[in-house]
Amino acid sequence: MPAESTERERRIATLLLNDAQKRLRHYQSRILRCLDELSDREIWWRPNEAANSAGNLVLHLSGNVRQWIFSGLGGAADVRERDLEFSERGPVPRRELVARLRATVSEACRVLKKLDAEALARRHSIQGYRVTGLEAVCHVAEHFSHHAGQIIYITKMTRGKDLRLTKLPVIKKKK
Repeated sequence: MPAESTERERRIATLLLNDAQKRLRHYQSRILRCLDELSDREIWWRPNEAANSAGNLVLHLSGNVRQWIFSGLGGAADVRERDLEFSERGPVPRRELVARLRATVSEACRVLKKLDAEALARRHSIQGYRVTGLEAVCHVAEHFSHHAGQIIYITKMTRGKDLRLTKLPVIKKKK
């Protein structure tokens, strides 16, 4: 029985890790689309001082993924300076934001590919929290999705158009 359980755990771990990579790539493509739509000035626009710009959110996502995945799960040094992600007023050039986000997601996927069920069950100390690898992976996927949605909203507000990011499947009606 234990061998079946271990095999099941491996399969579940693989499914989860593959899904996390898929979600990071999916939301990355939406963020990149938004950055392409926005001017350099619009990337750094904020409606008020309490809000974040799309540029700040890209810096923040890169910092969060690096801290939680590269450092927390991958063992790299934690060099994150979170406050700088929000204090930047730009303009960090679009090409630099794009390159940073692409490199971050690419490296995160490489780290995630190397993880296994044991790494997901193990406790890690990340950003002052004690979390399992599973919790860390789920946090990053959820956090990435959350801020991608904010960037999409900023882009729709600024552009005033549907970005056509959602394509629902065509459902054939029965006669």
